[in-house]
Amino acid sequence: MLSICVAGATGWTGRPVAEAVLGSDDLELRSAVSRSAAGRDLGEVWHGDPNGVPVFGRVADALDGVDVLVDYTSHDAILGNTLAAIARGVSVIIGASGLSAEDFAGIDSAAREAGVGVVAAGNFSITAAMAQAAALLVARHLPNREIIDYASAGKPDAPSGTARELAERLAEVNVPAPQVPIGETSGYVEARGATVAGTQVHSLRLPSFVVSTEVVFALPDERLVIRHDAGSTPTPYVAGTLLAIRAVSGRTGLVRGLDTLLLDANADG
Repeated sequence: MLSICVAGATGWTGRPVAEAVLGSDDLELRSAVSRSAAGRDLGEVWHGDPNGVPVFGRVADALDGVDVLVDYTSHDAILGNTLAAIARGVSVIIGASGLSAEDFAGIDSAAREAGVGVVAAGNFSITAAMAQAAALLVARHLPNREIIDYASAGKPDAPSGTARELAERLAEVNVPAPQVPIGETSGYVEARGATVAGTQVHSLRLPSFVVSTEVVFALPDERLVIRHDAGSTPTPYVAGTLLAIRAVSGRTGLVRGLDTLLLDANADG
């Protein structure tokens, strides 16, 4: 049985993931992390009966006896939490966004040195993973593309982890060559979006969106759009997170993208 720590266990996605771990026959929720609830029992923090899961204020204090850290905290905490876990020989599932390609390179190096696995996905939804896998396939034949990233008005980071991961993964296939170089744009260069790993990404932050990611591929006189829309609940992310938890222990180094795990599993089957 794998012992799990969920960081962000009182949050929007972290709580349902922690609840799913508690309800699994092959997983044990050993500890939780929440700065605002440190020192309490997690069940009581959830306004229910005690469940024997202690809540800590820092990841570094919550890792005794833990096999896998699942981190759904924030963009400013995720890197430090991940490296702290790796240093303790604990595998990590990265569910928070905000890390750069350079951050991931450092995480991969540290994980390989420690002999542990890390799975990072900008989106742990299985349908989002399939959209990313489809985009990677299309990019082999249609290199011209741009990404539109939709999220709620209150989302602090841009682009979303889903859009950033998609752009960086697509760069492993090829890099677009705009007909008009971005730096030569007349008017407001910023209107062309941010260049992420060679792809232009446009982030919209408006009420009513959760996270939607759209990649537009084009050839003369034709276009192909691949889009993923997330709903208003965290339900889509739970199954993918559990899949990653169960897969990470047999790996060393960083795996980016839930699609990688899904396609590997299909190939093994």
